[in-house]
Amino acid sequence: MKKLVVDASVIVKWVLPDQIEEQKTDKAFSILQRVRASEFTVHQPPHWLAEVSGVLTRLSPETVIDDIVDLYEMNFDVCDTLELYIKASELAAELNHHLFDTLYHAVAVTTADAVFITDDYRYFRKAERIGHIELL
Repeated sequence: MKKLVVDASVIVKWVLPDQIEEQKTDKAFSILQRVRASEFTVHQPPHWLAEVSGVLTRLSPETVIDDIVDLYEMNFDVCDTLELYIKASELAAELNHHLFDTLYHAVAVTTADAVFITDDYRYFRKAERIGHIELL
């Protein structure tokens, strides 16, 4: 079973595929279907739901409560180890990038056989050489 880490740029497409005028919602939804079919497991950093909730509150305040409940009930594995914070801090310093983004990548780097999926091209371009990352 493939292990994934997905950031807010992907998860928001799961929740609001018709409301977001962005490309790649089909690719994001395909990942969600495979997660629901137990083909992929999802491993997340501790802040993932707070970050996604913040975006959803701004984009869809009328559905945000139900959306948060649905996401919470997906019961993703949340990684919260000292090793994760150290790796995220190292990545943030090395890439000159915000820690909240590097936390997702650090989960993939510190979890055996995991891949971080993002639609954040700016981060991807900086971090591609580190590995464990794919652009949506």
